[in-house]
Amino acid sequence: SAQRCYLNKQLLNLRVLKGEPAELSCTVSKDDVVGTWFKDGLKLTSMDGVTFEKKGLVHKLIINKVEDIHAGKYRFEGGDVKTEASIFIEDPPQVDIVHLKNLTSVPTVVKAGQSVKIKIPFEGRLPIRATWLKDRMELADDARIRVDKTETFTMLSISNSERKDCGVYKVRLKNDSGALEINLKVVVLDKPQPPEGPIKIVDSSANDITIQWKPPKDDGGKAVQRYVVERLQVGKTEWVTLGEVPRSCTTFTTNKVEEDMSYYFRVRAVSAEGSSGALESGEVKAASKATPGAPDPPEIVSTGRDTITISWKAPQKTGSSRIVGYMVQKRKKGTMTWLPVNKGPTAEKKLRVTSLKKGLQYEFRVAAVNAAGVGDASEPSQPALAQDSSKFPGKVQDLKVSSSDSTSVTLTWKRPEAQDGIDVKGYEVEMRSSSNPNWTKCNAHPIEVTTYTVKGLQAKETYYLRVRALNASGPGEAVELEASIGAAPPVVSPRLLIDETVKNLLVIKAGNSIRVKIPFEASPDPVVTWLKDGLPLTNRAKINTIDGTTQLLVGAAKFTDSGTYTVELQNGLGKRETFSFQVQVTGIPQSPGPIKLEENVPNTVTVTWEPSASEKWENNLYYTVLKRELQKGLWHVVGDLIYTNKFTFTKLVPGRDYYFKVVAKNDLGASDPSETVQPWRIRKPKAEFQVRPQKYRGVNQNQPPRILVPLKPHVVTTSSECRMSCAVGGHPPPKVTWYKDNKDLSKDPAYYCTNDFGVCSLVILGVSKLDEGEYMVEATNDSGRAFSRAFLAIKGEG
Repeated sequence: SAQRCYLNKQLLNLRVLKGEPAELSCTVSKDDVVGTWFKDGLKLTSMDGVTFEKKGLVHKLIINKVEDIHAGKYRFEGGDVKTEASIFIEDPPQVDIVHLKNLTSVPTVVKAGQSVKIKIPFEGRLPIRATWLKDRMELADDARIRVDKTETFTMLSISNSERKDCGVYKVRLKNDSGALEINLKVVVLDKPQPPEGPIKIVDSSANDITIQWKPPKDDGGKAVQRYVVERLQVGKTEWVTLGEVPRSCTTFTTNKVEEDMSYYFRVRAVSAEGSSGALESGEVKAASKATPGAPDPPEIVSTGRDTITISWKAPQKTGSSRIVGYMVQKRKKGTMTWLPVNKGPTAEKKLRVTSLKKGLQYEFRVAAVNAAGVGDASEPSQPALAQDSSKFPGKVQDLKVSSSDSTSVTLTWKRPEAQDGIDVKGYEVEMRSSSNPNWTKCNAHPIEVTTYTVKGLQAKETYYLRVRALNASGPGEAVELEASIGAAPPVVSPRLLIDETVKNLLVIKAGNSIRVKIPFEASPDPVVTWLKDGLPLTNRAKINTIDGTTQLLVGAAKFTDSGTYTVELQNGLGKRETFSFQVQVTGIPQSPGPIKLEENVPNTVTVTWEPSASEKWENNLYYTVLKRELQKGLWHVVGDLIYTNKFTFTKLVPGRDYYFKVVAKNDLGASDPSETVQPWRIRKPKAEFQVRPQKYRGVNQNQPPRILVPLKPHVVTTSSECRMSCAVGGHPPPKVTWYKDNKDLSKDPAYYCTNDFGVCSLVILGVSKLDEGEYMVEATNDSGRAFSRAFLAIKGEG
């Protein structure tokens, strides 16, 4: 027995990345032992890239650069000694670092109509499954979009690109050794859309015409630089350019018009990408210099059984000579034909119209007359009923200004005194400035309440306002007051008031609503625009902006609602501020597909399964593998935080029956399991030779730490358990330290840290709002340092 040789250290199983060095070593008790190495049962005498080394009692098999051919089961025999171990080759998908940086750091920008081609070469163990997604939906080939996949690259091709192709594209490369996700941004530039209409005629006279429009809904990806205004005279075919205005101005006044001539106007938006289509107006007629302008609509003074008395004011534009009188016309309500009331011009601005039919409603209009002829007719009066005037409503009571600012006045009043048989159907409000003698009606339809806000007023201006009660007989007598508008408040540049309640990342369960409120300050009120992935929101999104707060609301969130949302404030001075945040819509994962069991390496079982359908849209999805040894025994977790669709279990005992099941998990919970139906059994060998299972140890000498699986962001509910995990590698095995907001957690009893064969976990039992923050795991050894960071967000219960 003194001459017997025995093992001091046996061979250990290795998992090695392809291309890395590997080393198997064992130690015997006698120096004169001559060893022999075997691979998969065959004696090794020579093998590419493999050398054998003996130093004293230590026997080594060294592989300079691991390739697929080196995977297998190795055995060392020498004297009385025999030991064996397996080498597993890991070869996840990889993309050249420089190429990857170029793809992800700079968006792919093309002009509309051009083709988009994004090619991603990759390496790794075949087969590699390549998937392209946009808005969490897998891209499928159609008339414009094509996805090519080979063993060495994948390529996305989009022909005749459009603005809707803008956004973030995700490329997922996956094989049995791991997965790689790449996010790419595509920007399609185009000419702006036409300005938003309709074109409004702000002012029209014999000398000039002023038009107004709104900016385009989509500027094509480049800011609008200016607007070009053109004019076409009715009866001609050539458009004439009148001029340009900067993007901050959406009105234009031209004096290139002639009296009594009609024109069409059109406006185009121009950016660095070109000119938009045209927004075109209807026919616009320039006023005449000779005849008078149209008076305001006449007012109903009183009514009788078969008479109606009206009054009016002189028009603001009298024409080339003084006004000598007025022509009055009438028509029955609902008809188109106007009939003259007076045979010749009347010099008075009041007229009693007789010979009307009792019980019928009439409308009236007035035209002024001067030496050049009859001017334009006024708009029709309010309909009036030929009946006893005692049925008209009385005056409103207690008319007053309840509030005002630099652009508006709010009026309140009380109903007229009650009179038998006389009811009130509503109210009308009219206004005029101190410099304008003509009254303008503020409301298109009768007001049913006793308050009204007049908007669009000028600062530092005095206005006259009046209110009448209305009923079926017509308007009652007006009550008038004077209101002075204060100075406009100082200009405040738009600023979004982002605080801790506004998150950079929102994780929403599918079916729940997305609701984001963002306060802001600005004066005057800014234009608020919301975008998703750089494009206008769909009709499913509702925006409400009031009193310094803008809110986004999307009911019953879908997976396609995930993306980057941006809110933008802009005032008329060109000042702009934006804020962007991410929304991730998720849900409890769907079950994995069928399970398949294989014995690729003796005395082990490799569990593979079809991926859960949730992988297409779920970033934080992983798998847990469980096993039991009896048909009705307890289930035990044998693999957790698995981000591939494959797991190898090595601690098998020959002769026993094993059952396996797999569940998919994310931050919201776990799916239903996928289970094996038939048991798995390894037959007992005739000559029993048992090797004690060994823990995996990194043997790559002087290998710096590296993060194999990074930390993932978590969103958990108050009082629940949180488990954050990652995987690290390196030799010698690195020391792992956890930090929260740069504070070492090693001695904090509120946190429980574990490190099982390089799978490192941090467990928080019953989280609170104080646990929210940035967490970092740091792996260190003599060769270097590696770290990974992730954010933990806490939400309240319910």
